[in-house]
Amino acid sequence: MLRRNKLLLTMMRFLTDPPRSLFFTGKGGVGKTSVACATAVTLAEQGKQVLLVSTDPASNVGQVLGVTIGNTITSIPDVPRLSALEIDPEQAAHAYRERIIGPVRGLLPDKEIASITEQLSGSCTTEVASFNEFTALLSDETVFGQYDHVLFDTAPTGHTIRLLQLPGSWTDFLNDGKGDASCLGPLAGLDKQRTVYADAVAALKDPTRTRLVLVTRAQASALAEVDRTNDELSQTGIHATHLIVNGVLPAAAGEEDLATAVRARETSALARMPAGLAGMQVDVIELKSANMIGLPALRLLLDGDASEPDERATTLDEVDVPAHRLRTLVDEIERGGHGLVMCMGKGGVGKTTIAAAIAVALAHRGHQVHLTTTDPAAHVEETLHGTVDGLRVSRIDPVEATREYRERIMSTKGKNLDDAGRAALHEDLLSPCTEEVAVFGQFSRVISAARHEFVVVDTAPTGHTLLLLDAAGSYHRDIVRQMGSNGGFRTPMMMLQDPDLTKVILVTLPEPTPVTEARVLQDDLQRAGIHPWAWVVNTSLAAAQPESTFLRRRAAAEAEQIAVVESLASRVAIVPLLTQEPIGESPLAAIVASPLSVA
Repeated sequence: MLRRNKLLLTMMRFLTDPPRSLFFTGKGGVGKTSVACATAVTLAEQGKQVLLVSTDPASNVGQVLGVTIGNTITSIPDVPRLSALEIDPEQAAHAYRERIIGPVRGLLPDKEIASITEQLSGSCTTEVASFNEFTALLSDETVFGQYDHVLFDTAPTGHTIRLLQLPGSWTDFLNDGKGDASCLGPLAGLDKQRTVYADAVAALKDPTRTRLVLVTRAQASALAEVDRTNDELSQTGIHATHLIVNGVLPAAAGEEDLATAVRARETSALARMPAGLAGMQVDVIELKSANMIGLPALRLLLDGDASEPDERATTLDEVDVPAHRLRTLVDEIERGGHGLVMCMGKGGVGKTTIAAAIAVALAHRGHQVHLTTTDPAAHVEETLHGTVDGLRVSRIDPVEATREYRERIMSTKGKNLDDAGRAALHEDLLSPCTEEVAVFGQFSRVISAARHEFVVVDTAPTGHTLLLLDAAGSYHRDIVRQMGSNGGFRTPMMMLQDPDLTKVILVTLPEPTPVTEARVLQDDLQRAGIHPWAWVVNTSLAAAQPESTFLRRRAAAEAEQIAVVESLASRVAIVPLLTQEPIGESPLAAIVASPLSVA
């Protein structure tokens, strides 16, 4: 084992002379948890003391390693020198809120406590609190100095780093009552630890102390997404140096039409890799026939020369793939005559494709349809690849919305402030959370239009979406306070909660991490009184009925995840992996019109 791992270190560039800290970041479903776990096992079996830390709210590190792991450091019995820790973002946020609110509870009026609590209820607080938790892992040598390497599954986002880099005295600004709805609440407790955070950010920027590894798939959308992540982090002074392209289809998948088409798409995507990524040190990891669960599988992941065990090929007859069609969902949506359809989920699961397919299908049936996106990536135009009769396409531009919002707030709330007050207000509006508040104004207008036409929304990745809904909830509570429980009003949150008007569709892949993330999203939505209407399992290999032994094994691995989705959803549609990329009006229409799912 030791000799194999020594060879492995020379094969994988990201594992050459690794610094103490390694961060693996990428969107859901690209395999960053598998890569992080495999790296941790490799280094530990090299004789290094290793701590693996997950800050992902949908962490499945414990499942991958076969050990129950929580918010305490846990040794991995079958891998000497390896320990793991899962930071629970919700627990971290609760503890963070209590540190701020606890000292003033009983001293301030209940109304003020309620106001502070509301300011600390959003996703910004969770992000900052999570960063607060792993700050010590970067800087506290007395507690964590025993480890040769600390590996992080999920790095802090550029959003979080920008929050921590904002200058100024947040507490004084809040106490003076000049703050507007943004991230000042979550930042209220940071002043006393500003030096500690600055040291942690400095560690993230130092390549001799930290290596940031981007993980992606050989898909155009995934590469574009990770390029944006790289740009966002670069703007904060944190530079990724290594890129892992995970899950590339191997020769073992055979030469059937489906495999040939997938390879062609992967080759094209890698050939057109964004310039910002092409200059990095790139490692390619081939797709394996089984899910990366358990130590034997993890030991194979990073070894390109290792052969997989020769197990009996599972036939598709043994895989129960229910006949759930997307067309059935569209039929039911159409019966309402109008309404809001929100396709939600993590980046990379294909929610843009599903949103566009539903919109095209409704337009082909003679309805006026408005397809819009709140996703900064804005893939809708690329997916449609042209115009469609009856279909209007728009984009809520976060940059433009933020600019308009800042100008409006400065001209109204800042109108009567002195120079110091205007400077402080301007600083507040530089917070990245201002974007979420600004986008919500345009988002509200989109919701209102659904009362007389079909509006299909391709939402941003989950974190951004929940921030939008946080804003909706805050606005709703403000209106209720002003109007009273009997007031004649209908807030955006009330419309989102109305099942006759709004149909939330969760889009996922038939893989453990995307399904887990979608389940977490469903729980979050339900706590807000929004109940998802249906789930779509996208790019199912089992539904595509592959022929090769390798692909049949992959198809069989989907069965468990499809069963999980069926247990969580009242309505399910399954869309197969397609030989033709779903770009353009006809391919999108075919997703809905054809009986693509199989029994």
